[in-house]
Amino acid sequence: MISSSARQYFYLEVQQPDEYIDLARAALYIAQEEYPSIDPEEYLNILDTMAGELQERLPVERYPMRVIQTINQYIYGDLGFSGNKETYYDPRNSFLNDVIERRLGIPISLAVVYLELARRINFPMVGIGMPGHFLIRPDIPNMEIFVDAFNDGEILFLQDCQEKLSQIYQQPVKLQPEFLPKVTTSQILARMLSNLKYIYLKQQELEKALAAVERILLVFPDTTLELRDRGLIFYQLGQFSQAINDLETYLIKAPEADDLLAIQRLLMQMGKGQ
Repeated sequence: MISSSARQYFYLEVQQPDEYIDLARAALYIAQEEYPSIDPEEYLNILDTMAGELQERLPVERYPMRVIQTINQYIYGDLGFSGNKETYYDPRNSFLNDVIERRLGIPISLAVVYLELARRINFPMVGIGMPGHFLIRPDIPNMEIFVDAFNDGEILFLQDCQEKLSQIYQQPVKLQPEFLPKVTTSQILARMLSNLKYIYLKQQELEKALAAVERILLVFPDTTLELRDRGLIFYQLGQFSQAINDLETYLIKAPEADDLLAIQRLLMQMGKGQ
């Protein structure tokens, strides 16, 4: 199930400075652990072909709003991509090869398709990690418009973002600048893996959840909560020596953690069992 070559390629990709990481390629290496037989180059070529078709549709005068409208028409109108609202937690929504083939995804995976096509037509866009929902926007100074890749490329202004936040939290929320942070390529990949981790934990597919956590730690090695979660998954898998190592390291790195006593009890329990 786990392709060591895919893991190695992923590791090599994310070791580069963030601006040099190929988002689509790295996302396909994530998918390759689930589908060892896929060829990432095939899907990169599909994205190149899509971008070529999109390029031909672009208006002569490339005003940002007109470009976005053209991208939206191509992705959602011509190609039929859409947000998978019926089976949102289907893991296939997080694998870029599946998203490209099925034309279905969740906010972040559809955003990856959108960002990759925009990059290929030289229209710079960036991911925006709004709480509870992933957006994108043109990387143009003083241009505060946002695109919701999950909802057919809906164009949002700041007031719309505030209303969406209030809907998500089911109470009035005052929009703060820190609610709309620009995210890096590494953060996008970690967020995709976090989605898979959540899905697999919910489905009790612990080996796959472990694989997701391990790759998050390849992207961000110093993430203490992921180190803790890896230790807890090792514990559930009965791999106690690895669990003890991770959980002891977690307590060293986070000596005032809220779950300090719970982790200490778990360590004592494993120590007695040996």
